[in-house]
Amino acid sequence: MAELVLIVDDDGDLVSFLTRTLHGEGYRTTVAGDGASALTKALDPHDRPALILLDVVLPDIPGLEVCRKLRAAAETRDTPVLMLSARGEEADRVTGFEVGADDYVVKPFSIRELLLRVNALLRRLAHTPPVSDAKAIPGLLELDRPAHRTWVNGNEILLTPIEFRLLDTLISRRGRVQSRETLLETVWGVQADVQTRTVDAHIKRLREKLGAAGPYVETLRGIGYRFRPAGNPPGSA
Repeated sequence: MAELVLIVDDDGDLVSFLTRTLHGEGYRTTVAGDGASALTKALDPHDRPALILLDVVLPDIPGLEVCRKLRAAAETRDTPVLMLSARGEEADRVTGFEVGADDYVVKPFSIRELLLRVNALLRRLAHTPPVSDAKAIPGLLELDRPAHRTWVNGNEILLTPIEFRLLDTLISRRGRVQSRETLLETVWGVQADVQTRTVDAHIKRLREKLGAAGPYVETLRGIGYRFRPAGNPPGSA
């Protein structure tokens, strides 16, 4: 059965256009014109969407709050959310990522770019993430890759699917610098030149969630990011 995309937007013309376009790409679609309906459809146990296109401005519940609720529910914690918004400032994008969005597209957008991002998010789900150490930092950071669960100092922290894959990728390549373009292609499944600031926003949020383990994710200014080599804690030579 074709994958189901939930379109959450109260702009009828845009919804009709997206529906026709996604059908042409072989996807099924369902539509919600407000946040409450979106949450109901997203949690439908009989036909749960594989991906959600979520407008930021909705007539009832703000899209950002809808995204928070989706990430808080076990059933939709791993469902890719692509936010649509007329607000394109860096602060707006960062806020979207902070509430758990996997990607953020500014209106008006190129339909080719949107389809690229939709396909990339769904393709990422179909691939097994790189294998990483179960105990990334003994006594501090632990990952359960099959279950997509993470613990810091024995306490579980909740990571979005993108955050988990980003951390897992860095750990599996620990000690090696990863450029923003490489991370975009590996983690998001897209080629370079598609908002490398997306990586920076996710790294910032990931470090905050990791707490005491956050400093192990290093920034090499002008180059990219890396996870510190084993046995080389932050602050060491």
